[in-house]
Amino acid sequence: MSEPWLSADDIAAHLGVTKDTIYAWISEKSMPAHKVGRLWKFQASEVDDWVRRGDAASDDEIPPSG
Repeated sequence: MSEPWLSADDIAAHLGVTKDTIYAWISEKSMPAHKVGRLWKFQASEVDDWVRRGDAASDDEIPPSG
């Protein structure tokens, strides 16, 4: 059985952030999302992999090296 598609509300709750943060990450950080009509849909496995790669961290959250 295939993985269910999640809404922006669902993925925001999954990650513990606001829906506004989700939309910002889609536009600014290439969060994996799929547009279906007017709605954004997500697969939790894609988003979890994206977070684990560190792509959700903003530049100011990464400590400077050296």
